[in-house]
Amino acid sequence: MSANPPSATGVRAFVSLGRQRDWIEGRADLRDADERSESLELRFKYAARFQKFLRRPQAQDVLEILARYGQSCIPMPRRTERYYWSVSCLPSTSDKPLVRVSASWMELFTLYADGEDISARFILHLSDFTADGTPIPGHLDEGFPEQCVTTPEDVGHFFPRGADMFGINVRGAASIREFLAAPRALRAIRTFNLTHMNRGRNAYQASHCYSVADYLVGD
Repeated sequence: MSANPPSATGVRAFVSLGRQRDWIEGRADLRDADERSESLELRFKYAARFQKFLRRPQAQDVLEILARYGQSCIPMPRRTERYYWSVSCLPSTSDKPLVRVSASWMELFTLYADGEDISARFILHLSDFTADGTPIPGHLDEGFPEQCVTTPEDVGHFFPRGADMFGINVRGAASIREFLAAPRALRAIRTFNLTHMNRGRNAYQASHCYSVADYLVGD
């Protein structure tokens, strides 16, 4: 950990950019807080929604994947919880997700019911998926996402609005696990997450579900 200027925003307020780059590349572990800062009001507010989620047939797969995501893709999840990232449970949006992880004003990772199985949506930097590292859709490395899942049919992509934006859809719990374990995909996820966590405080703090977050932070 390093002392950064008080004017630094996001995770840069307590971790240097150099250490962040080391974490992205898997060269460093960032020391997390021993304890979490918790709002009991929010925990109780979403307790009934969490119980409703647990009755879904996909619940156990979702929670196991969220545990992997929290361990691998969020820097210092206890220290950054709610203020720099949050997770919502059965959010009331038109796409009807099971859970959604967000940071700043950006959706990071969303899990959906797909029959009895699940599917995932990742929002990432396009430049991490092009052959030359440029944010140009025509330079997309088409074969790369397919190499990160169990079968090529499990993955698809789209281009959200915004500069250097790329969306990946992955079908099936097995392929989602494969994608989270693929080194280049993991590096891309970490890079995108830190980009938005460094933009400042999370806009979705009020929808943070601590019962779901327990699995992301490992409690």
